[in-house]
Amino acid sequence: MGMRQIRDNLYLIDIDQALEGFRKFISAWVYRVDGATILVDPGPASTIPSLADQLNRAGIGRIDHVLLTHIHLDHAGGAGHLLRHFPEAKVNCHPKGIPHLVAPQKLWDESKKVLGNVAEAYGEMAPVPEASISWQERIPAGGSLVEALETPGHAAHHVSYRAGDILFAGEVAGVYVPLKNGFYCRPATPPPFHHGIFRDSIDRLAALDTRLVCLGHYGCRQDGTEIFERARRQLDVWVDAALRHFRKGSEPFAEAVLADLIAGDPDMAGWHSLPGDIQSRERTFCFNSIRGIRMYLEKTEVRKL
Repeated sequence: MGMRQIRDNLYLIDIDQALEGFRKFISAWVYRVDGATILVDPGPASTIPSLADQLNRAGIGRIDHVLLTHIHLDHAGGAGHLLRHFPEAKVNCHPKGIPHLVAPQKLWDESKKVLGNVAEAYGEMAPVPEASISWQERIPAGGSLVEALETPGHAAHHVSYRAGDILFAGEVAGVYVPLKNGFYCRPATPPPFHHGIFRDSIDRLAALDTRLVCLGHYGCRQDGTEIFERARRQLDVWVDAALRHFRKGSEPFAEAVLADLIAGDPDMAGWHSLPGDIQSRERTFCFNSIRGIRMYLEKTEVRKL
């Protein structure tokens, strides 16, 4: 786990996992403003001891706010554990997500069914004390305000946060893998997925005047307008590819769609440059995203009959 300074008051923390291919995949963010310290998405439970140690070694002995973009294990699974190290921290979460963090057993059980050994590697969640978690659309940070923006799509409870010209976008803009020459990226559309809702969230963030976009996966981008144009275009490409194979009745469906996307989606051109273990990871998550799109098509296409 490493901590890298992006700006004077902004730090990226690599939340590396003890899984093949899961390096430089999960981003946590430390943002300091007007004497307040904010942590965005603390990551999974299994890496909280390393995260707390990293923060302490950086001289961060207090966290005022923990901002969650969504409650999936890789971003919020460690929130309850983190508060054992920083009990003064106040957690901000979409109202739909709060009950699942206060009493996380159901979320943990469902995550194990979907993710299997990946969930086990992320670690079991600990409850977040009810008094420590709430939903605020404007979070006071010293003399400044951080704005919470509802951006459903990747999840119904997904939230992005704007702090001046910085935008913590979670997974709205997709998943990025930096390469030696450029990058590879893809949308994150697990079930339940709705094309129009996800597109509206991309449009909402595209309309903001932000210079730096901080991603949940992975790192940051300084092409604020372009990144959301790319996300919108790529989302449409994925839905169109899935629709073609859905109407053809292609099976195995996910494999057929992914093969088309690797061949035809310019933003996945870096697929063959990915190391083998990262490519294996991406194949698994691509299949889950394609599954989300297929379930959406099963509902929308049937209605047209």
